[in-house]
Amino acid sequence: MTPPPTPPGRPRGPSATASDAPVGDQDRAVILTGILLALFLAALDQTIVSTALPRIVEDLEGVSRYAWVATAYFLASTALVPVYGKLADTYPRKYAQLGAVGLFLAGSMLCGLAGEFGDLPLVGDGMNQLIVFRALQGAGGGGLIAMTFIIIADLFPPAERGRYQGFVGATWGIASVVGPLVGGLLTDHAGGWIPGVAGWRWVFYVNVPVGAVAVWFLIRRMPRLEPLGRAGRPDLGGAVLLLGGLTPLILSLQIDKRSYPWLPGLSPDLPVGDPRSWVTVGLFALAVALLTAFARRSLRVASPILDMSLFSNRVFRTANAAAFFFGAAFMAMVIFLPLFMVNVVGVSATRAGLALVPFSMGIVFGSTFAGQLASRIGQLRNQILAGGALLLVAVVLLARMDADVGYGRVLVYMVLCGLGFGPTLPLFTLAIQNAVDVRRLGQATSAAQFFRQIGGTAGTAVMGTVLAVTLAVGFQSLELPDEVAATADAAPERLASTGGGALAGRIEAVYEARAAETPDAAEAEELRARGRSEAERVGTAVRATFASATTRIFELSGWLVVVAWLLTLRMPELPLRTTHDRGPPGP
Repeated sequence: MTPPPTPPGRPRGPSATASDAPVGDQDRAVILTGILLALFLAALDQTIVSTALPRIVEDLEGVSRYAWVATAYFLASTALVPVYGKLADTYPRKYAQLGAVGLFLAGSMLCGLAGEFGDLPLVGDGMNQLIVFRALQGAGGGGLIAMTFIIIADLFPPAERGRYQGFVGATWGIASVVGPLVGGLLTDHAGGWIPGVAGWRWVFYVNVPVGAVAVWFLIRRMPRLEPLGRAGRPDLGGAVLLLGGLTPLILSLQIDKRSYPWLPGLSPDLPVGDPRSWVTVGLFALAVALLTAFARRSLRVASPILDMSLFSNRVFRTANAAAFFFGAAFMAMVIFLPLFMVNVVGVSATRAGLALVPFSMGIVFGSTFAGQLASRIGQLRNQILAGGALLLVAVVLLARMDADVGYGRVLVYMVLCGLGFGPTLPLFTLAIQNAVDVRRLGQATSAAQFFRQIGGTAGTAVMGTVLAVTLAVGFQSLELPDEVAATADAAPERLASTGGGALAGRIEAVYEARAAETPDAAEAEELRARGRSEAERVGTAVRATFASATTRIFELSGWLVVVAWLLTLRMPELPLRTTHDRGPPGP
């Protein structure tokens, strides 16, 4: 069969040079601006939401489902990343990008409305609504990030690509600096803008004007960017199997292991015959079966979502395995540090957001410097190893924090974390793009994001379980006044949902009520003093419980970094190509 004609401006053949690009220099600048604007939208959302999340789960009474807000987002975005990669190898890049922006904006609006209309049929309370709508938002957010790297790879050869992927780090960094600050300010102060609308809802609504600008820019200025080569229609059946397999896998990791133990017989409160003892292992078995079916189907069909032959490439295998564990450690910083700052250090949402700014700035500097250095001298693996060693030191320092840690010390630790993470963001993707057939560039690039995100999703799920179990055990040991302990709100499960933030005030109120009924002034004052003392004691215990939970999470992150570092050692170092290598179309 005769190959289809080459689109204008997209030269093919082994004679391509470094100057051969799919479009002219002016168009490349326009396209780069458009995709970075869309990326800014996704990055801004992640940093804004992480800052507001402690207030959100308190308002919606869902601290025990805290990690689900992030898990739902990353589960949807991760499962659909390979689909976006296949779409990019099949249809014009512009259409895939617009579809991703549309899904993201729809999800943002619905997240802002979560719980406004009470319980909804099939979905339930406001916290469940937020989790579901975050999944829809993630379905678009995953595409925004995947398409950024795919389009940059389409425009620049590997030897030049590092410096432009550094712009991705800079864009993400700007959003990461602006996001936490804006998220904290909106959470703390935007509640009075419209009566009855909580301030945290604006962290979702703010995406709409930014998204409108991105949509206008993409429609008016971005060329279609036809894919290179021929490809069949994406395998939708494979996409269903992939999503179907990832969902029970994440559920098996995240559900409360006190009620659903890892294996039957591990929980003393549940006999082996109790159906709940088999839920976790059953979900995991279902996940393995569906993901195995996905892999086997991908080997048979003509146009798989993820070409399994890519795994024969050693760079592809080792880089994605290392990125998986780095991704899991990354999410511990973004998701759980604000929780530590609000509930242990006792700062406002605004200051908790500001604590992420040094982390973001470290990532900006680390990724930009690594990208520039890669374009000049290569050495991708050594840069990642150096960053990983620095990151390990920083995570160990985070794991040693307690309730008395100073705010300034936390900022220093986060700078070190950002500098360590920075090189991993552009260089793993660049190494994979440099090592694979350019005709599978979309799938290979999306796979790099897929494994990083599935690591983040699985890591968040496991860490969320650690958080929930540690909080429940810690709250069980709290000694409360009888009037408080007898209420349903003081049950350990309830405290794990609300975070126990209101306990101190309620204890003072109990002793104040006793004092008001006491005719003797001295005895009444003694009761008030005892109430303040008890409230302080319980507040300290609550902070210590949160500190214990987050310390365990950071310790786990340290081990993840060690595994990622060891895997990076096995990644081959290949010279960076200086051309687009546009060979003849293939199957």
